Amino acid sequence: MRITTLLSLSALTWLPQLAQASVLAIDYGNDFIKASLMKPGVPFDVLLNKDSKRKISSVVAWKKGDRLFGQDAFNLASRFPQDTFSSLKLLQAAPFDAPVVSYYGQVAAPEVAESERKTVILKQPEGTEWAVEELVGMQFAYIKHLAELVANEKVTDVIVTVPAYYTQFERDAVADAIEISGLRTLALINDGTAVAVNYAMTRTFPTPEYHIVYDAGASGIRATIASFTTANDPKTGVAGTHIAVAGVGYDRSTGGVELDRRLRDILVNAFNTKTGRDVREDKRGMAKLWKEAQRVKAILSANTEATAQIESLAWDIDFKYKVTREQFEETCKELKGEFAKPIQDALKNAGLTIENVTSVILTGGSTRTPMIQAAVKAAVGDDKIALNVNADEAAVLGAALHGAGLSRQFKTKNIKVTDISVHEIQVSYFAAPTTANTRPRSITTSIFPAGSKVGTKKVLTFKRKEDFAIFLDYKDTIAPGFPTRMMEVEFGGVTEAIANLTERGAIDPVVKATLTLSESGFVSVSDAVAFGEIKDESLTGKLKGLFGAGSSSSDDSTAESAENTPPRDTESASASASSSTAAASASATPEKKAPIENTISLTIENKFTTIPPMTVDQKRKSRGRLRAIDAEESAKTRREEARNTFESYLYRLRDLLNEDNKDTPFKKCSQASERKEIAERLEESFAWLADRGDLAETSQFLDKRIALETLERPVIHRYQEIEAFPQALNNSQMWNWSTRLFLHDARQNLTAEAAADLPSKWTADELDGLERTLKEHETWLVEWVEKQKSVKPNEDPVIETTEMKARAKVLETHLQKLYRRKVPKAVKKPKTTSTVATEAAKETGAAEPVEAEAEGGDAQEPVIKVETDERQVPLAEEGAPTGHDEL
Repeated sequence: MRITTLLSLSALTWLPQLAQASVLAIDYGNDFIKASLMKPGVPFDVLLNKDSKRKISSVVAWKKGDRLFGQDAFNLASRFPQDTFSSLKLLQAAPFDAPVVSYYGQVAAPEVAESERKTVILKQPEGTEWAVEELVGMQFAYIKHLAELVANEKVTDVIVTVPAYYTQFERDAVADAIEISGLRTLALINDGTAVAVNYAMTRTFPTPEYHIVYDAGASGIRATIASFTTANDPKTGVAGTHIAVAGVGYDRSTGGVELDRRLRDILVNAFNTKTGRDVREDKRGMAKLWKEAQRVKAILSANTEATAQIESLAWDIDFKYKVTREQFEETCKELKGEFAKPIQDALKNAGLTIENVTSVILTGGSTRTPMIQAAVKAAVGDDKIALNVNADEAAVLGAALHGAGLSRQFKTKNIKVTDISVHEIQVSYFAAPTTANTRPRSITTSIFPAGSKVGTKKVLTFKRKEDFAIFLDYKDTIAPGFPTRMMEVEFGGVTEAIANLTERGAIDPVVKATLTLSESGFVSVSDAVAFGEIKDESLTGKLKGLFGAGSSSSDDSTAESAENTPPRDTESASASASSSTAAASASATPEKKAPIENTISLTIENKFTTIPPMTVDQKRKSRGRLRAIDAEESAKTRREEARNTFESYLYRLRDLLNEDNKDTPFKKCSQASERKEIAERLEESFAWLADRGDLAETSQFLDKRIALETLERPVIHRYQEIEAFPQALNNSQMWNWSTRLFLHDARQNLTAEAAADLPSKWTADELDGLERTLKEHETWLVEWVEKQKSVKPNEDPVIETTEMKARAKVLETHLQKLYRRKVPKAVKKPKTTSTVATEAAKETGAAEPVEAEAEGGDAQEPVIKVETDERQVPLAEEGAPTGHDEL
């Protein structure tokens, strides 16, 4: 089902951030790419391409120097098959001599060669070479560009889905492609796990449930068994869902690509039989048949027969052939037993049976193929089949939600994920020689068995006194042609570190190496130290030694810690060693001794002896190549836009000069001489465009257009002035009228306020000044408007609307300055002698005086208020001194 914006509100909310962040999720498939963008304010949905398609073909192609992506690139395969690069997922980190490389030659036309890293590079016909990581990085950069158009900001963080069976080599290749594209790897997530997250977005699981995510894609089939449990977090009390992957099964060789290849072989044999010629010799013909086989396969998913039809398939021969579903399934009959095998392997790895499973969730485009559906139903039963996720989009939407939770910029639904590693990883090394003539003895230890949880650490302990190396390997063959050795890790500085610890009093110092299996499935040595227990001479230390606290192992091989044990660093080791000593001896010893450092860091050097990832310099060089292409394409785009704009302008100008258009504004506002000059320059421009347009630079198109616009500009200006004049005149007259109205009311208020001895907002001089500004504006307007009336449309105006607006603005500013002024506050009247006597008489009960003299003489007038434009203003100032108080 399609995830809508409404759904996203229940699964995802955004934390308020001063700086918004975006997370891009990419489901990179062999045939199609799906992407989703997480950003505040953007609906949680699948990212659309420029054609509003929800999935993008995983193809990059060149057409005469122009680089294309998606469906545009896919459509070029029949015309430029060797310039069209698809099915790149098959070649990620593949050794050049691996069987998958020869298989790639059967399904794609580009020429392959061996790189300096012993991997695959692809060649264009003119000789340009591309690493697989570079071509995939181009596609990631294209998705990044689409996301930035939607986000309206830079997008850097990305989470990418990968098959659970991907090796460290292939995961390195994906990470390198991400870095080349200009993105930053937030995480890699197994595609089956991503579908499980999508499944849990809108569901709760009161009782634990097991579900199988059956993903039949183009490059292989995967089955992931996951347990789903919803419970309250004991720490926070918030309900959350826990997804734990229990087992994985897979088949790298059976997928949609193999079905397409077999269906194409049916068409190839039919054409060869009909014509007596081998179409395999024609690369364009094979590319056309590959595209037609994919179309026919989709039709056979819903129909029992389909007709393949291609005009001029090869050697100008048209091809038409009817294929039945029965014929197609007969060709694939030996694969039918392989379709359900990943489910059986996953159940075995998880230690479960199909009865323990609630449902089998079908996802991936190839699950629409009837023979695959039939095989799965036969293995698990019809009642177990679930079609309640979007087969194409579930993985990318689940990855996006998981990535949003990892980014710390979003508050997501509480879904905790525990994934596992599919391949068993072991460590081998040579034991320390006991004598000079002792033959080195190889020791192998399984460090991360198949099914180990990702995000865990293991600590290995070595009793060594000199520098040494360990080797990280896969126990079993991971894929045909792929090596089992991942890397060699050398530890340096051991001799000096052990000697230093011995001088400090360490007993039997050892080397401790921490190996990490990251959340994204990468294995690495994250830390290595020399460690030794320092003999404690304090009273507490002696008591601990007396009672046997601490011991030293005499095992010369290795000791492996439990899972999730963090590496012991300098601070933690010294703190733990000294804390108990300080507590026990506090009463006996007045001063504490400084703790003695019992760990020394060692150097770690990784060596990739089989399939190395790209080096920093190689990635920098590749990123530079991609940026150069982007810059070149941007310049080409600007040039094409400049040419198209210039050409459109020429045609528009030619239409304006057309003699048939006699009453157009352009004709009325232009003079004959001007039209003649424009016409001559226009003819020259058309001739130049025909002769030099293909070779011209962007600046030349701009210069040619500017030259014509310079000739046209006076005509346009006249027309614009004619259009704008009425409004400008009306605006000027409006301010004249408003000013006169204001002056009339203001002078009346000023007279009334003066008579009542009240403060006024304005003075007479200010109003006179405004009136002078008004008269100046009116005089100027009348004079120049009369002059403008005599100007013809094809003559330049004598009065510009900009000047009219500027002069009106002067009057407006003067008027607004006075109009918005506040009324001054009235001064309060001080109490007189008579007022004080009256108040005293009131307090004592004595009769009030009939009349009293005050300093100042005159009798007080009653307070009278009159209406003004803003408020009632007292005409007699409150609190002003008067001759007599009113009885």
